[in-house]
Amino acid sequence: MPRLPQRSRAGRLHAGFSLALTWLASCAGAAQAEEPAPASDLPQLLGVQYTFIEQRQSALESPYDGRLSLHPDGDRQGTHTIGFYGGWAPLPWAQLYLDAEKFMGAGVSDATGLGGLTNGDVIRQGVPGLKKEFYIARAYARFMLPLGGTVASVARGQDQLPGTEAVQRLELKVGRMSASDDFDHNSYANSARTQFLNWSLWNNTAWDFAANTRGYTDGLVAAYVSPLWALRYGMYRMPLYANGQTLETLLRAREQDLELTLTPAAVGTVVRLLAYRNTARMGDYAQALAVAAASGAVPDVAADDAGGRHKTGFGVNAEQPLADGGDTGVFARLGWQDGKTEDFAFTEVDRQASAGVQLSGVHWQRSEDRLGLAAAVQGLSAVHREYLAAGGSGFLLGDGALNYAHEQILEAYYRAQWIWSRGACALRLQLSPDFQYIENPGYNRDRGPVRFYALRLHLEY
Repeated sequence: MPRLPQRSRAGRLHAGFSLALTWLASCAGAAQAEEPAPASDLPQLLGVQYTFIEQRQSALESPYDGRLSLHPDGDRQGTHTIGFYGGWAPLPWAQLYLDAEKFMGAGVSDATGLGGLTNGDVIRQGVPGLKKEFYIARAYARFMLPLGGTVASVARGQDQLPGTEAVQRLELKVGRMSASDDFDHNSYANSARTQFLNWSLWNNTAWDFAANTRGYTDGLVAAYVSPLWALRYGMYRMPLYANGQTLETLLRAREQDLELTLTPAAVGTVVRLLAYRNTARMGDYAQALAVAAASGAVPDVAADDAGGRHKTGFGVNAEQPLADGGDTGVFARLGWQDGKTEDFAFTEVDRQASAGVQLSGVHWQRSEDRLGLAAAVQGLSAVHREYLAAGGSGFLLGDGALNYAHEQILEAYYRAQWIWSRGACALRLQLSPDFQYIENPGYNRDRGPVRFYALRLHLEY
């Protein structure tokens, strides 16, 4: 591993020291207090996290490559994220949340060359000079209207104030957030910091959800929630251009999501049905090909962008607990989008299917550990394939040519966890070796296969 600059190493040590002091001070206060203050009295620090991922990409067979291809000789990169998560309930029916985060490092091969990128905790490339500094990740208000007298306890967590909430209610969230905070959840494949690292396993990659380069946007979510089913509608600002940091106004560009969640109590199954429609300044693949054919140039879908174009897609997301109080279970996702207009905000995938299993470590006397194994297969629309084969590039893909085949992904991880408790607080340390194998990277059977090896350290309060 190359020697890190002294300033970077000192910064990481300072961040870790601050994290430890924050935990000790808050936990000591909680342990000494005779009567903890109600949640509404003061803002609360709900969570602090630090995640380090060291990942190595193997060399791969590469008869040719382009500006956005995986590096043929392999690569090795480390990434760091630090986050502080706070909340306040000034009224029983109103909550305010504020999160600050910082990203450092970069993904292997500059986080390009794949539909299913291999480090879900890294920022995407796309905005030159994007500063690696603390920024506001979330700043939103949540309002709740109970529709009955039955309540359930909710535990303290990142972006979740402790207390009780009505099991049947109406909700409204407004502000800065991530679309994936409320849509396409899955208990076994939802977080690159603690579960699968590959983008195609912690999200439906055919869902081109609205986000700036760092993964956040502004918008609103309205929901009806009950014990057996829930219905959510979200509307978010889209970026000005593909993978851009600047967001358009809702009048000019927006994503609209509608998700029905079914939770029959008897079997523990959860099924989520998602539909979305994006409106933005997206290029049209067919139009870009026509312009290139007439001019003899390489097609450029970004040069054909025009306001008011649409993208429509669907998703199915299911999870099934099997044993160990739900810690052992299986999951599956299916995703589809029309693939006519430019993939714009998340990644370049038009069709997706994934499935996997999580196994609890209770079976080998490590009850807090988890073993995960999953696979994903994904593809492109016909016109998207033709565009890449003609030498076109998106914001993640561009080998200069394309011998099309489905991108196939296999990932396995083991998460070892240790927990230390003090008063009302708990500090969790997780160490996770991870392996990924990908056939036809970037949907190109002329290149690959390629392997990725990673070690993830996650510290969470």
